[in-house]
Amino acid sequence: MRSIQILIFVSLLFAFASCQKDDTTNTDTNITDINDVDPNGNGNGNGNGNGNGNGNGNGNGNGTGTVNNNSMVTLGRLLFWDPILSGEKDVACATCHHPDFGYTDGRALPIGVGGEGLGPSRIDATNDDIGIVGRNSPTIINTNFNGISPNGNFDPAQAPMFWDNRLRSLEAQALGPLLSFEEMRGHAFNENVALDSIVNRLSNIGQYNTLFTTAFGTNNSINSTNIGAAIAAFERTIIATDSPFDQFQAGNQNALTQAQIRGMDRFQDIGCDDCHSGPMFSDFELHVVGVPDNNLLATSDAGANGTYAFRTPTLRNLNETGPYFHNGVGGNLQQTIQFYITARNFARGNGNGGGGGGGGNGGLN
Repeated sequence: MRSIQILIFVSLLFAFASCQKDDTTNTDTNITDINDVDPNGNGNGNGNGNGNGNGNGNGNGNGTGTVNNNSMVTLGRLLFWDPILSGEKDVACATCHHPDFGYTDGRALPIGVGGEGLGPSRIDATNDDIGIVGRNSPTIINTNFNGISPNGNFDPAQAPMFWDNRLRSLEAQALGPLLSFEEMRGHAFNENVALDSIVNRLSNIGQYNTLFTTAFGTNNSINSTNIGAAIAAFERTIIATDSPFDQFQAGNQNALTQAQIRGMDRFQDIGCDDCHSGPMFSDFELHVVGVPDNNLLATSDAGANGTYAFRTPTLRNLNETGPYFHNGVGGNLQQTIQFYITARNFARGNGNGGGGGGGGNGGLN
């Protein structure tokens, strides 16, 4: 009975930490729990930005011209939606980070190159050797704040990216999928020439030449550094920080129901906030929790440096961004929370941690 109560209360917490979905994902412009955070990385500023692309893009272009942030955001949005960045020109960044699915794809594991359709209905249309992507597609909502500390400080240049924290900064992250065989590159070109090949494609399109010149203030500014900077500038405008929880933290005592408040208290009492802490409900650190492997994968995913550790995901907008865990085996919130309840009970009964290696194959019951 106690486990059921925990499940209900924590589920309610996840619900109120999420912002309401709308057609534009322009859910919030007021930051409350992080209301003194500058989206450019300064600890004491006012955060601006929304899902329509109005905000402060913080990307460092490569060139001698003056960077126009608004133009860079516009360019980044076009690049984000343009399949020309993929080897076979059949998948865009937005394919796996689509606003209709909370800027994810709604799948346990994505289908990149060779797929058709969007979201959970997307299929592998080619049945070739490329296959599925090995890790769940995380949302890009609030990735502007990756690495933020409990007191609201963060450094955009050091923001941890991907499930294993292998890259730092949105600029670096934006280029990663372009190099990935399964995600966007495919058989079109080898990894060592992928970025040069994409730069060459864009350079042969007059409109992109004009857009890059406007954004970066100099001619001949199409290069991989500026591609990453433009996409990152756009991604930094996808911000959602006005949930009922934020309103409650800002002093609106009616923003949460009594059940949600009990869920928040229980969330803290049982130690969920040991890892899911700070303004983004994440410490952005790597942890081993023993999530089982996804049966769709031929081999076990050993995580960061072969340790089976993965980064703590944010809990914001959780209602819109499932499935959960690094490989999507948490099909819904109830399954996901039950996994932690089971692990907690196991640890109590055996006197050790519930995590281990990959946790074996299979999904969550």
